[in-house]
Amino acid sequence: LLPKDPHQRALARFWVKFGEDKIEALFGFFMTEGEQQVKATKERQEQLTILEEQGLGDKKFFGGDEIGMADLEFGWLAWGMDVLSELAGVKGIEAETFPRLHAWIQRFKDIPTIKEPLPDR
Repeated sequence: LLPKDPHQRALARFWVKFGEDKIEALFGFFMTEGEQQVKATKERQEQLTILEEQGLGDKKFFGGDEIGMADLEFGWLAWGMDVLSELAGVKGIEAETFPRLHAWIQRFKDIPTIKEPLPDR
């Protein structure tokens, strides 16, 4: 799941660490109210923008053409973010706002080993 190229392997590890460090920002939005939620919303948008622009860029998956460790780190976004957004009554990761991240989610969910255990929605 990690690339053989040392530079690409380091990038994959960076994005895994980024995911671990920033998960609170992505989840914090759902656990706050009032002014804290406004702040958490802004931070969530910033983190998703970083993921889309710098993590994914123009690649099919975070590591390129194949699914890798970083994709698995952010795999919860493919199902969990939609569910939480629906429960909270807010927008999730939509194609209009985050087109590349939205497309990645669709590709990720279409991988048979990912798709099979996910519950129907």
